[in-house]
Amino acid sequence: MSSLKAMDCNVRAETFASLYDRVCKRKGSEAMVLELLAQPASAEEILEISDDRFLAEFTKKVFQSGFVWRVVRLKWPNFEEAFFAFDIDKVLLMPDEMLEQKASDPAIIRNYNKVKTIRENALMIDEIRRKHGSFAKFVSNWPKDDLVGLWDFLKKNGARLGGNTGPYTLRTLGIDTFLLSRDVEAYFVEHGLISGSARSKRSLSTIQSTFFEWQKESGLSLQELSQLVSFSCGDNYVGMVQ
Repeated sequence: MSSLKAMDCNVRAETFASLYDRVCKRKGSEAMVLELLAQPASAEEILEISDDRFLAEFTKKVFQSGFVWRVVRLKWPNFEEAFFAFDIDKVLLMPDEMLEQKASDPAIIRNYNKVKTIRENALMIDEIRRKHGSFAKFVSNWPKDDLVGLWDFLKKNGARLGGNTGPYTLRTLGIDTFLLSRDVEAYFVEHGLISGSARSKRSLSTIQSTFFEWQKESGLSLQELSQLVSFSCGDNYVGMVQ
């Protein structure tokens, strides 16, 4: 049966219990699974994230996209120095000439188009903090039942924050979110829950609602559930006892 036909037959996602049981078998034990799962930050911890750290992480993920992550990590102290520790007010004062100069500096990564996103994303953060007090407060108050709406906001209002860049930034900062990793996308396709692009409005709605259903069943965070889905399929045998 094709995935499209399966969708027409209203195929439902498996229960959390079934998913969790398979993960435990693949990893060797429930203890191993619990050891692998990571927790998101608390609500209090998220509110303490400063605006400069949001800009720093957006920038890091933009530069890591399509590039060697290790190189970005090695050069990161130079980024922090070159862009005033990502102080929003200071970045906003940087003229085009200064950005061009920074983009030619071998101490960072010489990509002018990506360097320009630093000031553009600083502008987005500045607009938000003026309305909401801080970017952290804005994210914290975003409707919990519309996570993909937050992804879409970052894509439309930020610079190069579409795809997985925005969501990965949120996850890195400890904000609870599932991710559309290769394994997670494969799961939803293989189970006939989505057809075509995982980024279509229909697919995103299905994926989000499925994660919310699992959350109701399990009481786990979206981050934990996302990890469990990735552990449950494909070649993802990380941590499995041989």
